[in-house]
Amino acid sequence: MADTPDMKDIVSLCKRRGFIFPASEIYGGINGFWDYGPLGVELKNNLRDRWWKKMVLTPPIGPDGQPVQMVGLDSAIIQNPKVWVASGHVGGFSDPMVDCKETKKRYRADQLKLATFHSDKFPGQNTYIAFHEDEPEEEIKKRLRKLGFGKQCDEGYEILSFWDQYNNYSDDLSTTYAPEAKEPGTLTEPKAFNLLFETKIGAVASDDNIAYLRGETAQGIFINFKNVVDSSRVRVPFGIAQIGKAFRNEVNPRNYIFRSREFEQMEMEFFCHPDESQKWFDFWKEERRKFWEDIGLTSSNILFREHDADELVFYSKCTYDIEYRFPFTAPGFGELEGIAYRTDYDLTQHQEHSGQKMEYLDQAANERFIPHVIEPAAGLTRGVLALICEAYTIDPNRPSGVYLNFHPAMAPKKAAILPLTAKEDHVPAATKLYMELREEFNVDLDIKQNIGKRYARQDEIGTPYCFTVDDQTNEDGTVTVRDRNTMAQERIALDKVADYLRERIRG
Repeated sequence: MADTPDMKDIVSLCKRRGFIFPASEIYGGINGFWDYGPLGVELKNNLRDRWWKKMVLTPPIGPDGQPVQMVGLDSAIIQNPKVWVASGHVGGFSDPMVDCKETKKRYRADQLKLATFHSDKFPGQNTYIAFHEDEPEEEIKKRLRKLGFGKQCDEGYEILSFWDQYNNYSDDLSTTYAPEAKEPGTLTEPKAFNLLFETKIGAVASDDNIAYLRGETAQGIFINFKNVVDSSRVRVPFGIAQIGKAFRNEVNPRNYIFRSREFEQMEMEFFCHPDESQKWFDFWKEERRKFWEDIGLTSSNILFREHDADELVFYSKCTYDIEYRFPFTAPGFGELEGIAYRTDYDLTQHQEHSGQKMEYLDQAANERFIPHVIEPAAGLTRGVLALICEAYTIDPNRPSGVYLNFHPAMAPKKAAILPLTAKEDHVPAATKLYMELREEFNVDLDIKQNIGKRYARQDEIGTPYCFTVDDQTNEDGTVTVRDRNTMAQERIALDKVADYLRERIRG
């Protein structure tokens, strides 16, 4: 995209305006962890609450014309370690990793690409330049020239998958340059690396009481399937939704909060009869696309991608990703949400490992079966990043040079109340309006600095509307309302401000 913003500018604004901070920054930070500041936590909560409302409180109308049955759950972050054995995470939740002996950095082998060509440096062999799969082409060319392969950069090179090349061909790694290395041959052979965070429970820290921080929120839903059925008035088909933190010991966290070691998920497991699984899979695909578009992500930046057969998880019959065009993936896309048909794998696994029956009894049909599962699983923190990237709008015609075009329902602050001056003529009326509005809306009372600088600040944090109290307010009981996107201004009555906000923020 020609108008793709620079990710560095977005990160800078997020730090400057209090959206996102590096975790433990005063101690030098800790890679893969982030803190959400005063505005970031509000944005995250707005997205979280919107998802919960649309999925649990007012779930959509199903293909049968009836509201979908949906309940919520909040399961423990630490479960019995047998949960993760049954789910396959302990034995199979690992990535192939390679280390660079020169830079001491570690990379996921399945997330590396290779630029390959013939060169005089290695006669009769291919030369390979490894790079991250989401690295822009201009960066690849820059690195080729830096390593002395400018001729090959101009003549062209072939792009290969590092993992496929390693598995399917006999070429060794002696002519391969690691992503940040200056010399070839510094990459080690790939080895499996488990992504679960280990911890120890109890007073005695030994291998006998190892537990794990959950790698996903889904397993807490599966192991509570029978509890929910037995305690709630739900019948298949129905869903269980959960929002919560998950932890993965990512070897190479990168791209800001896109790939981090601590993150939040919004997951729902929808339990249905095997014969109805395709109908519900198609239903949830469409519902989840609508959700993201309804909160402001433009359709041109959203892509539906079906997983190829060779990338499907073995228990998944079909998976689609909703991908978003982030600045660091443009012109490509990065995963925002996955919609997977997980069959009956999870419930069957927990039935076998726990010895507890996971069958569902349909009393009307007098039939017992293990439900199949459709799983829409979205990243809450990735959703926050997508909203920020979508909202970031460059506009040289305003003092700030940029504004955040949030959907009003997502904006951290719905409105700012601005007395024109800090004089007693304006502040009392502004304070009174603020006190009235704050009972219903998250609003800001901003008194200091000149009005232009305050407008600029509100533009940068994405506040949709500013209400300015001035001399005329005291005369006729009206205020000036400024629209964030158009900068157009009009006057409305003080007693109509709340209605004005309700009408525009709803949705």
